[in-house]
Amino acid sequence: MTRQPPRPQDLPQATLSEQDGVRYLHLGTPWVQGAMRIARPRQVELVYVQRMLAAMLWRAPEALGQGRALQLGLGAGTLARFTMGALRLPTTVVEINPHVLLACRLWFRLPRDGPLLDVHLADAGAWLGSPDAQLIAGEVGLLFVDLYDQDAAAPVLDDEDFYAACRQVLAEGGVMAVNLFGRDASFERSCARIEAAFGAASTWTLQPTREGNTIVIATRGAGLPDAEALKSRARDLEQRFIGLGLRATQWPRMVRSRVSRR
Repeated sequence: MTRQPPRPQDLPQATLSEQDGVRYLHLGTPWVQGAMRIARPRQVELVYVQRMLAAMLWRAPEALGQGRALQLGLGAGTLARFTMGALRLPTTVVEINPHVLLACRLWFRLPRDGPLLDVHLADAGAWLGSPDAQLIAGEVGLLFVDLYDQDAAAPVLDDEDFYAACRQVLAEGGVMAVNLFGRDASFERSCARIEAAFGAASTWTLQPTREGNTIVIATRGAGLPDAEALKSRARDLEQRFIGLGLRATQWPRMVRSRVSRR
């Protein structure tokens, strides 16, 4: 977390494309940073974003509406729209690029700040060490980390100190979901850093998407439910959020323990 954050004037402009009724967010390159189906903005469009929401499997059903959600990296605002709208959770978002925030508010149905939304324009690593982060430390039940720049080559924050700070902000029983590229050579190094902060017994991966995105789940004191409870939670989630595109009943068979790899 000691890297030098980019200057605002060096950050890329947000750009848009549309195809087959879906609006995509880019940062001046072909890489997709987020997406929204225009006719159904509450739907979770991208498969990897759906799988980030598999973090809910590690939360007891009665705990899903408790605490706060924290999102590091706004993308097209899909996760924030979900945690605010579907879960009714107070949601804090940290996004470094003001162009992304403006695009989300103009084109991706992200509301202004209010009781359920608090957006900080800041470097996520620096923000985690700030008084603002201390104010919500211990409240965060769901933490989503998706920190790729316009080149989408590797996470811009990916060291042990960063993941330790992520763990520190979580509530007991809180869950973090991190988007990584599972086919990249750096994937195992990233996983090792997450394990160093959370412990291998508290770290899992999901099956990669077709595009190669692999979601890593890490928890602060929350274990994986047994197989029947996991299936039950998945069925309940799919039914509860029917119409939002979640294929939750597929998630349990995608979960892989990091301990089993040792």
